[in-house]
Amino acid sequence: MIIDVNLYQKIREMYTVHQMSQRAIARELKISRNTVRKYCKGDNVPWERKEYSREPDVLTPDVMDFIRQCIKEDEAEGIKKQRHTARRIYHRLVEEKGFKGGESTVRLAVQQLKDEMPKAFILLQFDPGEAAQVDWGEATVYLDNKKVSINLFCMRLCYSCDIFVMAFYRQNEESFLEGNIKAFEHFGGVPHKLIFDNARVAVKEGFGTHARPQARYQALSAHYAFKMEFCNPSKGNEKGLVENLVGWVRRNILVPVPRVNDIDELNQILMTNCLKYRSHQIRGHEQTVGQMYEIDKSLLYSLPKYVFDSSKSISVSVDEYSTVRFDRNNYSVPVKYVGKNVSIKAYGNILTIFYRGQEIAKHNRSYGSNKTTYKLEHYIDLLERKPRAVFNAKPVKDHVKQELLEWGQTLPGGAKDMVKVLRLCVDYGSDKLLEIKKQIPAGVTPTVDLIRSYLIKHSIPEKSTQKIIDTVNVEEVDLSIYDRQYGVAQ
Repeated sequence: MIIDVNLYQKIREMYTVHQMSQRAIARELKISRNTVRKYCKGDNVPWERKEYSREPDVLTPDVMDFIRQCIKEDEAEGIKKQRHTARRIYHRLVEEKGFKGGESTVRLAVQQLKDEMPKAFILLQFDPGEAAQVDWGEATVYLDNKKVSINLFCMRLCYSCDIFVMAFYRQNEESFLEGNIKAFEHFGGVPHKLIFDNARVAVKEGFGTHARPQARYQALSAHYAFKMEFCNPSKGNEKGLVENLVGWVRRNILVPVPRVNDIDELNQILMTNCLKYRSHQIRGHEQTVGQMYEIDKSLLYSLPKYVFDSSKSISVSVDEYSTVRFDRNNYSVPVKYVGKNVSIKAYGNILTIFYRGQEIAKHNRSYGSNKTTYKLEHYIDLLERKPRAVFNAKPVKDHVKQELLEWGQTLPGGAKDMVKVLRLCVDYGSDKLLEIKKQIPAGVTPTVDLIRSYLIKHSIPEKSTQKIIDTVNVEEVDLSIYDRQYGVAQ
């Protein structure tokens, strides 16, 4: 029964002032005689409860050591959802140690041991050039009016707190390696060590000091001469600087949610803000980030002359549709390369195709499945040979607005004229041609020559007029100076 202050006051008053017996007080207040006996003399007060401190005899030193070991194992593994519960420790004690006590006894011991191990952190201080921390984050943006989730590669120098952030479609190995290289170029040098977590893009197996790096990350480390250091699992505090950076970017750069045409435009926004951050002064620092960065930069390792190739590269054959396949998706190349073997270099956001060392196509990388990315200019030569396919060709429908296709059907030359218009579309863009469509007077039959004349008219800049000065002021010259210099007789 809970005894509040009012009831305690009545017990004390009835016992002390009215000198009533404990039995009479219990009968009057309708409470237990044991309760009256406990509080009537004032030896105990209801607002202070004595903690149960008796340690059961079953909690031997061996049992307590076993419980401590279970807790330490959980800390070392760092797996949040696979930790010992008090019940699991109890069952292990019964099975492995022949424990005779109750589960509640073990539960109390576990709680007391955990209370003895408070989480505490040590403030770290790094020397200039010594280290940088790396992390991934996620954010939502609008790319070409589509709401998508993108991944942010973040690196932060530990001394100056200078930042680098770059957006990628995926957190894959190509993006991770490219992010590191771009960060080194942004900082103008290489930190002596990189602190990262145990993500699969960097770690093959193990974690922390036992981690085995992926082969390509180890090659990157060898080329740029930095030391790899991996955090313990679920220990975000070991790279707290960059953990804070991820949240700062989302709150300060990506609010309101950016609306950009492509990921390159988003990365320009991120880079502008990274450079702007150098004028910021962090609380507790006497200098700005930029001033401290200059000290940091002077002690970074110099960049090697050869830039590490972070791409995933393969060789494939161009199929009959003038496309190549990479990672479950297809990409177009010019039709003259059908049947040829070409090389693909896939980076985080870009995919580049080469033939005998010469770049023949570049696309934004796709991460879906069974998608085909076309470029209209790759098929113009083929359409000139097969013009009847122009209005149903998929590369055309994917890139040309329906309004322009309907306009092309009104041209006198039909499909052949439409192919010529597509060549103009490649050079000037479909929006420019649609502007010309609006300028041609109603009732006038459009022709390819008429469209070209409008394009030429708009491409030639207007001649600027300049006022002609019809009077010139000439200062009078004293010619006697020359006579005296060359000794001409007067």
